[in-house]
Amino acid sequence: MKVLINGEWRDSLSGKMFVVHNPATGDVVGEAPLCGEDDVRSAVEAAGEAFADWSAKNPRDRGKILFFAAEEVRRRNRELGSLLTAEQGKPIREAVDEINGFANILEYYYALSAGERGEYQNLRGYGHTLVERRPLGICGAIIPWNMPAIIMGWKIGPALVAGNTMVLKPARTAPLTCGKLAEILAGAGLPPGVLNVVTGPGETVGREIARNPAIRKVSFTGEGGTGRQVALDAAPALKRLTLELGGSDPMIVCDDADIRMAVEGVIRGRFYNCGQTCTAVKRLYVYESIADEFTRHLRARVEGLVVGNGMERGVSMGPLNNRPGLERLVSQVDAARERDEGEIITGGRVPEGKNYEHGFFFLPTLITGVPQESVLISEEVFGPVLPIATVADLDEALDRANDSRYGLGASVWTRSADVIVRATRELEAGIVWVNQHLRTPPEVPFGGTKESGIGRENGRRALDEYTEEKTVLIRL
Repeated sequence: MKVLINGEWRDSLSGKMFVVHNPATGDVVGEAPLCGEDDVRSAVEAAGEAFADWSAKNPRDRGKILFFAAEEVRRRNRELGSLLTAEQGKPIREAVDEINGFANILEYYYALSAGERGEYQNLRGYGHTLVERRPLGICGAIIPWNMPAIIMGWKIGPALVAGNTMVLKPARTAPLTCGKLAEILAGAGLPPGVLNVVTGPGETVGREIARNPAIRKVSFTGEGGTGRQVALDAAPALKRLTLELGGSDPMIVCDDADIRMAVEGVIRGRFYNCGQTCTAVKRLYVYESIADEFTRHLRARVEGLVVGNGMERGVSMGPLNNRPGLERLVSQVDAARERDEGEIITGGRVPEGKNYEHGFFFLPTLITGVPQESVLISEEVFGPVLPIATVADLDEALDRANDSRYGLGASVWTRSADVIVRATRELEAGIVWVNQHLRTPPEVPFGGTKESGIGRENGRRALDEYTEEKTVLIRL
């Protein structure tokens, strides 16, 4: 691929490239330009030059471009899904779903483009007051590798419809799909400079996006330590920030829950995308009275999952995306094993065999009897490993669920209206599901509490994140 700056696909100023590998096979998928700070500055300059005309467009016209792009994305969803599987690792079914999800997001913000929001008041004795919502200007977006298409949509959809221009940095291990999606947007009529895509390391490209004084907002999704650095780099210019920094989502299964439904909730909630989802189920609390039955059903289901290359028929779960992620996961499981923090009842290791020797695979893993102080509970576990603990009642379940520095998502599984009311009120999370987990439609706000980040993406609320209010007082 090449980078997109001012409507032109070009090499980096250094002329250097980096290689993107398939995490299942180690094969080379493609190359991307190794950009530096000067490339980002060129992209920022292009975004600045495009802002006046783009922000002056009728919002409906801005939205139409997204709509036309969404139609083309749907038409090419299998092609784009195959590229996403090749660079990211997830099964092709999940990849195509993600590509369609990107199209859903663009269509949603096209629908919202018809109604610009504002306020009017007649203040007796003072005249008339208008409150307009104005675009911020140039925005920066830093995209992770786990859900690159969806999260690209979360950021560009509201930003562009609101009249902003953008400089976007994809993840270094999964930039190719983002590049193709940007190509489709350009082909749908997006003017030069409105969306610019630069690739390369976070230490240079990402930091320049965070620090550049012309960028008025940065939206970052990724690891907490990196997010803190983004906030520090953005602080001197008092930039607007949206930070989604991951989580350690608890799932509570009560004694009146539909066990089979809850088991399927775990399968999707924990093992979708090889467990590499910010809102994945990362801690499971099961009532003691049903723990044995629940764990038996769950173990049987987990041991039926097929691990392999995401392009192969019948594969349930692909590899982790990168070697550092695999090494961290192995380290966390080894630490729990050495400290006798629970019993590994299935998985717990790298699979053996010819099909796995070149990829970043780890078996889907269940660990029972995990204490609250375990590294598997206190840290975010970004992979297919699920710690399970039993609880006596809802009081204990809520106490343990909230005993975390994270607060992104949580779910409760029950038939009781009283439990639903109490749990949804008391769980310390930005998103709470009841009898489901993981689903995040574009119509609803997405974001967390505590160390899971600040700000919200998705829904009408996201438009507020990319605009600011201007108050106009008129006396006639």
